[in-house]
Amino acid sequence: MFAVAALALLVVMAMALLRAYLGPTLYDRVLAVNNFGTKTVLLIAVMDFLSGRPDFLDIAIVYALINFISIIAVLRFFEYADKKVAEHSE
Repeated sequence: MFAVAALALLVVMAMALLRAYLGPTLYDRVLAVNNFGTKTVLLIAVMDFLSGRPDFLDIAIVYALINFISIIAVLRFFEYADKKVAEHSE
C-alpha cells in the first residue's frame, strides 16, 4: 500500500517538474518547485515508514524547513529585482 503511495508521489513530482519547466510565469514556476519540495518531504516520510528507520523523519522535517526558507528567499529576491528594474526603466 505504501509502495503505491510512493509511486504516486513520484508521478506527481514528475508532473510538478513539468509545470516548473513549462510554467508561463515566474510565480507558476516557483509554486511548482515548492510543490516538488513538499512532495519530496512526503516521499521521505513514506520511505521512512517502508524502511522502518525513524531517523528519516528528522531529515524530512529539516528538508521542509529548508524548502520553506528557500522559497521565501527566492520570492523576496524577485520582488526586489522587479522593483529595481521598474526604477531603472523610468
